[in-house]
Amino acid sequence: MLPLGSCWGAGLLLLLLAITARESWQAEEKTCDLVGEKGRESERELAVLKRLAPLFNKSFESTVGQGSEMYMYIFRVCREAGNHSSGAGLVQINKSNGKETVVGRINETHIFNGSNWIMLIYKGGDEYDNHCGKEQRRAVVMISCNRHTLADNFNPVSEERGKVQDCFYLFEMDSSLACSPEVSHLSVGSILLITSASLIAVYIIGGFLYQRLVVGAKGIEQFPHIAFWQDVGNLIADGCDFVCRSKPRNVPATYRGVGDDQLGEDSEERDDHLLPM
Repeated sequence: MLPLGSCWGAGLLLLLLAITARESWQAEEKTCDLVGEKGRESERELAVLKRLAPLFNKSFESTVGQGSEMYMYIFRVCREAGNHSSGAGLVQINKSNGKETVVGRINETHIFNGSNWIMLIYKGGDEYDNHCGKEQRRAVVMISCNRHTLADNFNPVSEERGKVQDCFYLFEMDSSLACSPEVSHLSVGSILLITSASLIAVYIIGGFLYQRLVVGAKGIEQFPHIAFWQDVGNLIADGCDFVCRSKPRNVPATYRGVGDDQLGEDSEERDDHLLPM
């Protein structure tokens, strides 16, 4: 049986190990640090960054070029990319020799958006050798609206390094997170139609319940104001018959029967020759 002091010592050691492991994990799991003083970042940038949270655990890759000029780009949103824990958010890997170049770091992030796009900028990359005044590299990722995918089509577009300063690598990507919320607007006609249908439904259901439960009507008599609507239906039918009938009412018949007046008149004319002279 272990002494009490040994148990306390073992428990304390386990607690210290757990705290150390947690701090180590938190230290490794770096995230975007917006440009500006800590705690005084732009609220708009923080809101846009929050929209991209579903992409934090995803990695995007794209390979361009051929032969000794073949490069692979690895991009992560607010997480470290590449093989080295250097705060890199976007790296370039030369496929021929495996050299890794940091294009931009997450600890110098700038982000802004429009109605259907988000621009994510990583600054603080590795310095150029002989271009752009040997300034630090910078990655610009243009995220465009595509409602059919969470994130896809990450591709390098161009590298602007022919200037004295402010050079950058430009990338593009599609994501539904860059889309503005869909707002449905009903037209005046739709509102009137919905209102009318609702009133008619209330009238029919309420009248039916009243006729059945209060008046005690049965069958078709349960329909509210049945006599009025029958009269309306008859009037509509008469009007339709008056306007839409295909034959006028006063057309003479094609066949007329022989009447008594005709027979009498003819008989008198035929009997004239029988009278005595």
